[in-house]
Amino acid sequence: MLRGITNPESSLPPDASPAEPRHSWWRSIGPALITACVVFGPGSLVISSNVGATYGCELLWLLAVTGLVMGTYVTLGARIGVVGGATPCSLVAMRLGRPFAVILGLNLGLICSTFQFSNNVAVALAAQAIWPGADPMWVLVAMNGVLIAFLFSAREIYRLLERGVKVMVGVVLVCFLFNLLAAQPAPREVLAGFIPGLPEGLTLGIPQRVGNAIEDPMILVASLLGTTFSVGAAFYQGNLVRERGWTMREYHHGIGDGIAGVLVLTGVSMAIMITTATVIPGQPASDIGTLAQMLRPLLGATAYVVFCVGLLAVALNPFLINAMIGGSILADGLGQPARLSDRVPRMLTVVVLLIGMSVAILALRSGQKPVSLIIFGQALTVLGNPLMAGTMLYLANRRDVMGEHRNGWVLNTLGGLGFVLVLLMAMRVTWRLYLQLTAGT
Repeated sequence: MLRGITNPESSLPPDASPAEPRHSWWRSIGPALITACVVFGPGSLVISSNVGATYGCELLWLLAVTGLVMGTYVTLGARIGVVGGATPCSLVAMRLGRPFAVILGLNLGLICSTFQFSNNVAVALAAQAIWPGADPMWVLVAMNGVLIAFLFSAREIYRLLERGVKVMVGVVLVCFLFNLLAAQPAPREVLAGFIPGLPEGLTLGIPQRVGNAIEDPMILVASLLGTTFSVGAAFYQGNLVRERGWTMREYHHGIGDGIAGVLVLTGVSMAIMITTATVIPGQPASDIGTLAQMLRPLLGATAYVVFCVGLLAVALNPFLINAMIGGSILADGLGQPARLSDRVPRMLTVVVLLIGMSVAILALRSGQKPVSLIIFGQALTVLGNPLMAGTMLYLANRRDVMGEHRNGWVLNTLGGLGFVLVLLMAMRVTWRLYLQLTAGT
């Protein structure tokens, strides 16, 4: 029996795939790349571009710190899944009761629905830019219909996702890193961006109502934190390593996999931020045309169309994966079989897909700016993070779960920093929502 397992319910599920023999580092990486692809969706692309255009390279240090904290939590999730011998929701149900596990499942399911809303908005935005006059409602209905058909026809979904993700990660890295080199940023300005400090014009004030509008000077920062430090994705890492069939033999693989995934996520976000800071400084990306300018150093006049195609690809990459995470974590919280290929997770995935599509269509019909909708939608994801962050720290410090692999003071310090960070951001978002809901009273 694995060290730290005290309940037979936490042993490897009988339908889980056996651990694979040791391969090269590239073939061993997988779960964290899926996590990175989910986190780096259209919201990350839009927000990193906006931050670079607005504040230049001055917030690179914040992105680095956020990446460090995210790396801490991704490795926590992997370690909990490998050493604990069960998914985080199963471990919680054994120790705190099934109702708490249900709350966790619903919490992450709602977060995935929020991300799905952003993915739908980005797909509609890109489709309209490529095909002027296209009705976003029918574009989204067709897209979700195709994915639902695939969902119920494919077998061994995890393996298909992992292979596809590796290809997509390679394409994304090559494109954005090459574009960064073409932009030729000033090395001194880039290095200076890693020195902590607040850019001119950025204040730490709380959101305020000014007339009929809500002014929040930190909405971009909150969104940047929400897209880079996704506790929900880190929490699900425990499920992904179980899906992969990893045991204590792959303990170090789990840690290395987590580090690789976060390096991809943070590195691509930094490349986008530096590129926009160099190409369009002082020009906040209020529309898709402005964002497209970041590709002009490489593609010239074709930048607009290529950027739209790229935005569509970035939106499609996490489109199904994010919804499947929401569906499988809901099933896990309810105590149902939670593998991606199981029936209940597939059905609940459809629920997440339909919620994201419906809310996106209603939001687009309301006439609000799509870029603003994406930014605000990403900020909302921080609301459920404190609950999951606290749960992960609780499990990672229990001797009956982690044995000799439970957290030391370094991991608890970084984990505590992350918990305080998401708690403060959740309080800000809650206050902003209150101001919006009471605007008409």
